[in-house]
Amino acid sequence: MIGLLKRDLALAIRAGGGFGLSLAFFLIFTTLVPFGVGPQTQVLAEIAPGILWLGALLACLLSLDRIFQLDWEDGTLDLIATSPVPLEGLAAMKALAHWITTGLPLVAAAPMLGLLLNLPGPAYPWLVAALALGTPALSAIGTFGAALTVGIKRGGLLLSLLVLPLYMPTLIFGALCVTRGADGLDALTPLILMGGITLGSLAILPFAAAAALRVNLR
Repeated sequence: MIGLLKRDLALAIRAGGGFGLSLAFFLIFTTLVPFGVGPQTQVLAEIAPGILWLGALLACLLSLDRIFQLDWEDGTLDLIATSPVPLEGLAAMKALAHWITTGLPLVAAAPMLGLLLNLPGPAYPWLVAALALGTPALSAIGTFGAALTVGIKRGGLLLSLLVLPLYMPTLIFGALCVTRGADGLDALTPLILMGGITLGSLAILPFAAAAALRVNLR
């Protein structure tokens, strides 16, 4: 299992499509927003939580189609399916590798990008906490979507259509948590709700992804 994780991390960094591409997209997306809405600091401060969360969500989408596709194309997925390694463990390691190479860099970069959007000072701890707690759910949901569409030619668009509705609760509670934190209100409730979504995703979706892989590998 640890060997699978190390392999996926090495491939993500070596083959591209990992933290570099996602981080670059996050930076470009956040930088373009002030040009689109204008330089009014008050407006930027109001929309900053939603923009940062939306940028993180879209950045996570960029590399989802590569989670299983490369292993499918070179036959590695078939070999793993016949090995003693359970497919549930494979799905969990894939989700963890995706979070390390995509979600974790976004969590680290978000406070710096928040400065570009004039995010209020009290919101920064909530921003980091919300992204750190919410991005694992994005990776787990994305791994499930990738398992459903593995082997489908040009399945990237279908994957996005399947995953985006499932991302909505995390996006809503994550942005609400940062917004309430910026306004000096209690942001713990949306953070707890988002934590519940993450725990549920991590507990259920590796099994659902494994079931989808078994169907696609028949």
